[in-house]
Parts: sequence; C-alpha cells; structure tokens
Amino acid sequence: MTPTIKDVAAHAGFSIATVSRVINAPHTVNPVTLDKVRKSIDALNFRPSALGRQLRGERTRLIGVILPTLANPVFAECLQGIDDLASAQGYRLMLMTTQYDVDRERHAIETLREQRVEGLILTVADADTHPLLDELDRAGLLYVLMHNDTVRRPSVSVDNRLAAYDGVRRLIAQGHRRILMLAGSFAASDRARQRHLGYTQAMQQAGLTPAPALEVDFNAAELAPSVLAHLTHGANRPTALFCSNDLLAMVVMRGLHRARLRIPEDMSILGFDGLAMGELLSPPLASICAPNREIGCAAWQRLLARIGGHDDACGDASLALTLPHSVREGATIAGLATLTPAP
Repeated sequence: MTPTIKDVAAHAGFSIATVSRVINAPHTVNPVTLDKVRKSIDALNFRPSALGRQLRGERTRLIGVILPTLANPVFAECLQGIDDLASAQGYRLMLMTTQYDVDRERHAIETLREQRVEGLILTVADADTHPLLDELDRAGLLYVLMHNDTVRRPSVSVDNRLAAYDGVRRLIAQGHRRILMLAGSFAASDRARQRHLGYTQAMQQAGLTPAPALEVDFNAAELAPSVLAHLTHGANRPTALFCSNDLLAMVVMRGLHRARLRIPEDMSILGFDGLAMGELLSPPLASICAPNREIGCAAWQRLLARIGGHDDACGDASLALTLPHSVREGATIAGLATLTPAP
C-alpha cells in the first residue's frame, strides 16, 4: 500500500500539519523535528502528491508542449532539445499533439491550462490570428512558439520565406524554369504560406511566372493518382519540385519512382527541414535545413527566461528569434544542361 502523509506523521510521532510544513516550508521547522520527519519519509519511501501541491497553489514545474505531430521527425528533434534542458533543470513536460487541427489545438491548450502548467511551448496552425494565443496573452500564461515565424508573438524559427527563396534560387541557377511547389494545407500551416511567398519571390525576380502551390494531404503516405498525373504528364510538366517539407519530398520521390521517372534525370526534388534520414535515401535528398533541435533548445531558454521574469536575457520577447538556415546539397537536383534522355 502506498504510504500517506498520515502514515509519516504516525511514524515520526508528529502531527500531519508538522509533516506538511516539513515538505512545503522546511525553513519554518525546528532542525531536530525536520531531521526526524525526513528520516520517516525516507524509511516509508513516501512521495508527496504533485496534484496536491498543484491544488494548494504551489509551483508545478510543469511545462506544456503542443506539437502538430511526432510522425514528422522535425518535431521530435525539437522535443528532444526541449527535454534535454528541461529535465536537467527539474521541470517535467506534458505533451499533446494536434494533427494540424485547430479544434485540437484549442482542446490541447485548454487541457494544459487546467493542469496548471507554468508555460507552454507550441507550434500552431496560424500564429498571427490564433484567438487562443490572444487569450493566453490576456490570462498571463507564458508561452513561446516554435517554427511560427511571427513578429507578433515570442517565437523561435528560421525565416521561412527567406529560406525558401534561397532554395528555389538554387533550382533556378541550375537552369530550371518550370518549378512547382508542393505543400500541405495552407490553412493548417502558416509555415507553408511563408515558404510559398519565398518561392514566389524567387520566381518573380528571375522573370518567371510562379505557379499556385499544389496542396496535398499532410499525412498521406502516397500521392493521389490525380496529383501524380499532374506531375508526370504533359509537355509542360515541371522539371523541378520544391516540397514544403522533407517527408512530403520522400512521398513524392516514391511516387515518381513508381511512375518510372528518374530523379534527378527526369525531375529534380528539393525538400525543406534538413532531416538526417534524407541523406540515407538513394539519391540523397537536397534540402533546406532548419536547426530543429536548436530551435527546441532556444524555445526552452526563452520560456524559462520569461517564467523567471528575465525576458531581456533573450532579447525583446515580443519579437521572433530567427536562427540561421542552410541549403544542403543533394543528388536529387541536377542542372538541365546535364540531364540525359531516358533510354
């Protein structure tokens, strides 16, 4: 049977109130009494109830983390960065996922608020217009966003627009003119919208006509036949694809292989995220790289500074913290001049 505070009091020969003071306010207890009660706690292997402390209004040292999914290693890498630092500093994490669904985001935020978390680290569908974030601001619950590169709220991200611009410029420099962007639902990802702006800017600066992004299911393991036909048929089919994340790029590569198109000989592919598994593919995936683990670490450091009332330690908390991106060369991109006809 799990020992209770009543058992500790009986074992030590003191009242329950005295044991409670030893646990919650040891500086108010006589050293001799403090020693006796602590020995009883150790002897019985008593563990004070975290819920009880929460109900008494004490600090929970509990942090909520809300992510779209753990199926995408981007978010798992961010979570690892958060957990490494949080656990070393005596905090616990509560994780919820939303599957890019706004209603699930609302439920997750409300659930974690009920658990009296001291702060939140989260990625939402649309940071600028999310009404629950406005509610958190009014309620005074501290939070930091990851990957949502908004200037309205405390956040840590790369510059998604600039990163996409740099990547698409690489494709253009290789001679590609018919470049199409594939993305998940724009309604579910402000990151995808920012990346399309970067694509559009790069195309326009090169005197090219940007195409509307082809939106596909975030979670689909296969390209729909209609999408695959759009990519592979017709004289004006794209010669290069910019995929808004690496997992989507991998799905596209599998679809093109099954359609008997060669990569990069028949079509070049550029991803976004810089997942390490992309380098294990054949051919290795070219990708715009975000420092995902570092984004998680920086989000934790910023949140901890906010909790401690030291926003200045991380700069102005109302502004985005932007980490550098890079473009990873990979064998999924080739210049048009180097392409050879299929046998």
